[in-house]
Amino acid sequence: MNVPVLQTPRLILRPLSLDDAPAIQRHFNNWNIIQNLATVVPWPYPDDGAETFIRLELQAAATAEIYNWVLVLRSGDGEAIGNIRFRPGSDAPKGNRGFWLAEPYWNKGLMTEAVAAVNDFAFTTLGIESFYVCNAASNTASRRVKQKTGAEFVDHVEIPHHNGQSKRKNGK
Repeated sequence: MNVPVLQTPRLILRPLSLDDAPAIQRHFNNWNIIQNLATVVPWPYPDDGAETFIRLELQAAATAEIYNWVLVLRSGDGEAIGNIRFRPGSDAPKGNRGFWLAEPYWNKGLMTEAVAAVNDFAFTTLGIESFYVCNAASNTASRRVKQKTGAEFVDHVEIPHHNGQSKRKNGK
């Protein structure tokens, strides 16, 4: 699958690579991010979680239409600060697009900018007429990004989420 590079005023969205594992591991291993995600994402996050995730994503993309971008600041050092995964052919009720952003970059409009670029790609380049996106009911920031980029509320779908419930390992 050829994942195109997308550009916004402040970001470059480039294809996910194994070289991104250290940055993703450092930024994503954060309860403030994971608490809003589906329980398919483990918590505590394993030490090799990012590398495992990337390997599985690259394998999946070899046989399915999956676009997986990392977000990189134009003014930065090329380090991945977030991720957007878009699956045009997935089960609609579970959503076609997911994203996360490293906490130091929250509330700056970066994810809205990135999602708008992915939406342009989906609607203009791929010719998709519509797709589904989901977020935990408690994740108001994610819902706001979706609203600002044109999503319309359709229905509630039950998907197991961490929902802010901390799961501690070994009683800690």
